[in-house]
Amino acid sequence: MQDTVYIFPGQGAQYVGMGKELYNAYPEAKDIFDKANQILKFDLTKLMFEGPMKDLTNTANSQVAILTHSIAALKVLEKTGFYNPKIGLGLSLGEYSALIASGCLSFEHGLSIVRRRGEFMDMAAAKNPGKMVCVIGMAIPQVEELCKGIGGCEIANLNCPDQVVVSGKATNIELFTSFAKDKGAKRAIPLEVSGAFHSSLMMPAKDKLEKEIEKVVFNPPAYPIISNVTAQPTQDTQVIKQSLITQVSSKTLFEASIRYVVSQGMKNFVEIGPGSVLKGLLRRIDKELVVTNIEKPEHIAALTAAPAPAQNPAQI
Repeated sequence: MQDTVYIFPGQGAQYVGMGKELYNAYPEAKDIFDKANQILKFDLTKLMFEGPMKDLTNTANSQVAILTHSIAALKVLEKTGFYNPKIGLGLSLGEYSALIASGCLSFEHGLSIVRRRGEFMDMAAAKNPGKMVCVIGMAIPQVEELCKGIGGCEIANLNCPDQVVVSGKATNIELFTSFAKDKGAKRAIPLEVSGAFHSSLMMPAKDKLEKEIEKVVFNPPAYPIISNVTAQPTQDTQVIKQSLITQVSSKTLFEASIRYVVSQGMKNFVEIGPGSVLKGLLRRIDKELVVTNIEKPEHIAALTAAPAPAQNPAQI
């Protein structure tokens, strides 16, 4: 078995057709999709496989879709026995997938919490309308200064070098975007999201989510999970719960999380679930990192066809 770090994608990784090939190829994956339909009491699988994209992109739907796809891929991967996860983490929503993978949360509890999380975030966005913008090529202190100068804007995600995501009230973000290039940004790209996630505008969601999380028993994870809000490892269930609660209205520290993992001597990562966004981020953080995607049957086939775990799996 190859020691590795399991990483899981966040919101935005959804696409129509996601998970369909896994569903058709592996009974373990089909079981997860069927369970999701039963738990949520609607046909999530149909929405994932057939769309429409507008409905799939809805926050309450996209989050459970990404988590379900991630865990379905995980269950197929686990059957191969190819990897030995030593650390787990995810980008925002992906932290829930990491916790399920580590045994900290059951799939049933994790999916139910994530469904409510998405609904709460939608409600908060309706109450406090906002937007998000990705700023490329602008130093963090400059971004902070511009946020402070305009007001109503906050750093939401620190994903990789030279990339900062800012959240805030819609009019403030529009003003921020118009000024960003004048202040040194190479690009300022508005994101197609329904609210100002990971900002104080999500406080109503945080308060509701806390009540849901406190209802659920969390088990100590089998290996450390890196918190989005601290970029530090923990196996303490109370710390994990508080991290999930805080995360909704606080910035995420993905780059710092990866740099911590690398400082512990880990170089091999497996991105489990839809898309390869995290692989792109890791390449910008450290070009020497090895990242393997596990999303479709061909990715599993590449592992099982490998002559020995000592060799790097095919890079997709």
